[in-house]
Amino acid sequence: MKIQKRRRIENKTDYGKRIKFLKSSNPRVTFRKTNRYILSQYIESKEAQDKIIINLSSKALLKHGWPKEFEGSLKSIPASYLLGYLVGHTIKKHKLTTPILDFGMIALEHRNKTFAFIKGIIDSGIEISCDKENFPEKEKIEGKNLKKDFTKHFEQIKLKIAKE
Repeated sequence: MKIQKRRRIENKTDYGKRIKFLKSSNPRVTFRKTNRYILSQYIESKEAQDKIIINLSSKALLKHGWPKEFEGSLKSIPASYLLGYLVGHTIKKHKLTTPILDFGMIALEHRNKTFAFIKGIIDSGIEISCDKENFPEKEKIEGKNLKKDFTKHFEQIKLKIAKE
């Protein structure tokens, strides 16, 4: 009788995917959601030991001009896109190799936060293949669907990230 590993029982690790990531020997970018923020890491693995090179959360967007009145929406679609954009620019700035994407145990649904994150990485200049039909609409990415209009803040944050 085979006993499942603790992290699999807790729904934290898919060991089949992890083995494939380790065998590929490519760095990976992770995307995780918490109750308040979105987290992303650029990870290199050597001999099954992970080394985190870049560690960013959507809280970093506050330093790039995210307005205080929208602080509760740091896990929204615009925040996901801008975090992906920031991660992509950081990867380019440090001249790191193109990563593969690791979403862990998150179920992938079309046109949601995970695909907004991917679009942000692609728009920053990192070449990752993904069908364009999976991305959210431009209006949702820019935050036009939020209670208050976020469009002017979105462009300012994006320009500030691009300048760095």
